[in-house]
Amino acid sequence: MLLFVLVAWTIQAQHTTKVYYYNIDDNIAKPALRKTEKAVADAKAQKADYLLLELNTFGGELDAADKIRTLLLNAPMPTMVFINNNAASAGALISIACDSIYMASGSSFGAASVVNQQGEIMPDKYQSYMRSLMRSTAEKNGRNPDIAQAMVDPDVVVPGISDSGKVLTFTTEEAVQNGYCESMADSRTAVLKAANIEHYEIVEQHLSGIDKFINFLVNPVVSGILIMCIIGGLYFEFQSPGLGLPIIIALCAALLYFAPHYLEGLAAHWEILVFLAGVILLMLELFVIPGFGVAGISGIILILASLILTMVFNVGFHFHFDPDIDAAAQIGKSTLIVVFSVVAGFFLSLWLGKKLITADTRFGSMALKTKLDTDKGYSAQDMRMQQYVGMTGTAATFMRPAGKINIDGQILEATSERGLIDKDEPVVVTKFENAQLVVRKKDAGV
Repeated sequence: MLLFVLVAWTIQAQHTTKVYYYNIDDNIAKPALRKTEKAVADAKAQKADYLLLELNTFGGELDAADKIRTLLLNAPMPTMVFINNNAASAGALISIACDSIYMASGSSFGAASVVNQQGEIMPDKYQSYMRSLMRSTAEKNGRNPDIAQAMVDPDVVVPGISDSGKVLTFTTEEAVQNGYCESMADSRTAVLKAANIEHYEIVEQHLSGIDKFINFLVNPVVSGILIMCIIGGLYFEFQSPGLGLPIIIALCAALLYFAPHYLEGLAAHWEILVFLAGVILLMLELFVIPGFGVAGISGIILILASLILTMVFNVGFHFHFDPDIDAAAQIGKSTLIVVFSVVAGFFLSLWLGKKLITADTRFGSMALKTKLDTDKGYSAQDMRMQQYVGMTGTAATFMRPAGKINIDGQILEATSERGLIDKDEPVVVTKFENAQLVVRKKDAGV
């Protein structure tokens, strides 16, 4: 009897299906791409039978979505996606890249037109590329390619499905009816049941603290903020030359910018060296070479070039561009992010320099704000007073030791070199020191 139980348990264990599970519940960008890369690699290493993605997104970056699509299409195990609420735009492309699709009740799936950050439809060049991606992905997984195209292009008519002149979006029921969803399921357990997977083990993706931190840093918004910190730090360093807090902030921001890109294989050694060379040239211009010339301009160009090229995937000096997207457009996107961040960082530095340093705040104590108005008795040192040295006059007031003297009708402030001087007594100017004439009695000995 015991032997029978052991044999039965062994047979059941041998048929236990291993399902690797991860989720994307955010915009499609580099963090989502990193999670997918890690999921596919981990699932392969653990010899998982299935890869299950739980997806809820309104879309995001096309290039990140395309790379995720490729990873899922080429995954060594069957892939499933559980759409839990939304799979719009880039999310639709990722969904049809999976072998099977399951949707929670009340979810939506489609609306894959390419738009800019303002939500405006991009030119047909971009829509054409998205149409081809959606069509080829649908064909590869045995789905109707016309429906996939209709999710991008409102002009694509699919009789009985899409003839309204608007981009196609499926509800859960509509997706099931038209072969774009295997079944409705409201949980991952229901998904596995609908897929006829009974004896299974779910292995969830667990991101380490370092992985989460890297995902945070490679976010385009965070990258832009780091670039602004780099530019702001350099700006304030120019305002007050010397190795201080601004340059430390700039270098720390540069480290946080390059480190995750380097770990992700985006930043090569030479790109980091180009950035350091640019910083060195700026430092030479700041501390060694007077004025602002070739060294400073070259430093700025090298810094900007390194920041831009870091966002483009390369191995050594060989850059790898998506064959379906114009290389100039890919570099242009990186350039736009960097230039926008640089310009924003520069003007933000100007604003902060005015608000934090000169405003009535705690930071305002860092700067001298007192006005030395002339009507209050303040005056700047006038080196023209040097001309009176050696001339003679009379004391216009009693000098004890400060007072006033009269030289050829000019009443001037002066101080006695030693002793007191009575009014109308003859004096001679001996020197001009500390912004004041110094006199002694004319008949006094040296």
